[in-house]
Amino acid sequence: MSIVKTETGLQVMKDRSVPLTPRQRSVFILVDGRRSMAELLAASAAMGVSQEDVEHLFALGLITDSAPKPSAAEQAVAAAHDEVLKEHNSRSSVQRYQDAYPIATRLTASLGLRGFRLNLAVEAAGNYEQLLELAPRIREAVGPEKFVPLDKALNNR
Repeated sequence: MSIVKTETGLQVMKDRSVPLTPRQRSVFILVDGRRSMAELLAASAAMGVSQEDVEHLFALGLITDSAPKPSAAEQAVAAAHDEVLKEHNSRSSVQRYQDAYPIATRLTASLGLRGFRLNLAVEAAGNYEQLLELAPRIREAVGPEKFVPLDKALNNR
């Protein structure tokens, strides 16, 4: 998922109406709609930018995720698939993905450079099934204790 500036963010860029630290401003300038969170952090690591700096920009409403919107056909297939899943599970695969994705990105981002590729793989995962395929690698990297919340989010436990 790439990160883009919001309308508010574009205005703040022009008039500097919201005070930002030099690190926050540096990473804010790098937001171009093509980079993911991991790529922004990697590009600004030399400046001392942390994930908290980027999350602060999210909290201020200056940037947002630009998740690609599925087509009508993809939405129909996903809806049909979700109906089948609802018969078997209390949560749909879309809901599980939405619950698990932030946990997975937080876990892999906490690994630093040794988890960079895994973090990129998590960010590239666009649905529940792809995230579920990465789960064993995440568990191996973070350990069973830290993996528990992600396991619950993915497997309805």
